[in-house]
Amino acid sequence: MAESVRARGLLGELAAEFAGTMILILFGTGVVAQVVAGGIGDHDSIAWAWGLGVTLGVYVAARISGAHLNPAVTVALAAFKGFPWRKVLPYSLAQTAGAFVAALVVRWNYTEVLHAADPGLTIKTQGVFSTLPGNGTLPVGTWGALRDQVIGTAILLLLVLAVSDLRNSAPAANLAPFVVGLIVVAIGMAWGTDAGYAINPARDFGPRLASFLTGYETAWQDQYGRLYFWVPIVGPLIGGLLGAGLYQIMVARFLPPGEEPEAGRVPVPADEPGAGRVPADSEAA
Repeated sequence: MAESVRARGLLGELAAEFAGTMILILFGTGVVAQVVAGGIGDHDSIAWAWGLGVTLGVYVAARISGAHLNPAVTVALAAFKGFPWRKVLPYSLAQTAGAFVAALVVRWNYTEVLHAADPGLTIKTQGVFSTLPGNGTLPVGTWGALRDQVIGTAILLLLVLAVSDLRNSAPAANLAPFVVGLIVVAIGMAWGTDAGYAINPARDFGPRLASFLTGYETAWQDQYGRLYFWVPIVGPLIGGLLGAGLYQIMVARFLPPGEEPEAGRVPVPADEPGAGRVPADSEAA
């Protein structure tokens, strides 16, 4: 019985991760299509739409799965916050699937505009779906982009852990998604030049695969013809571990002891139904 309950709970978590990541990519990839192919908007609209996409995606999934929406977050929480390692691969696959489906929707909806702007479906609009070094135009190479992804994701994880740590000055649970969205906006505005701030393997690989299957033959390469798809996967995974580790070393170990929420989840306020309840799929089940 316990195994059955746990399995149903995991299925719900995976569905939530799929849905939350899908919402994130619908807004994120959608706004890039609008700016790049449609000529409507600019860099700031891209940064804000990505941040709002994160906020809305987290609101969709937070109570059920913790709304990681990013394999780099999931791996870092497993390494430093006790999130079960057995869930890391399922969560990552659900996140990537959600990103893939969302990108297919964007690709379908913007078909006419993409073909008008770029009839050959080339590097010109490939950046709608996947990131490129130097955003496809600036003189940044593979290793510069990898460095950028490590740093950007380290910033992300350090701040995500800071705003979700109840022993620190964490926002109320219902404001945490908004604050996390602002973190992504800030990263986009300050760290978007070298590699397009993927900072999320699912965000890049899912849409990259969708674009390849729908006509972008160079989807796995950068503008120099070099194999590039691995950079926004490896860089964020390394950076996430680095950022989470730095938070633990520089901040968390100096905080007063206190109760933390279940690993990988948004805390439930004490006056709400379910407060203090152990989820059916937890390790205690």
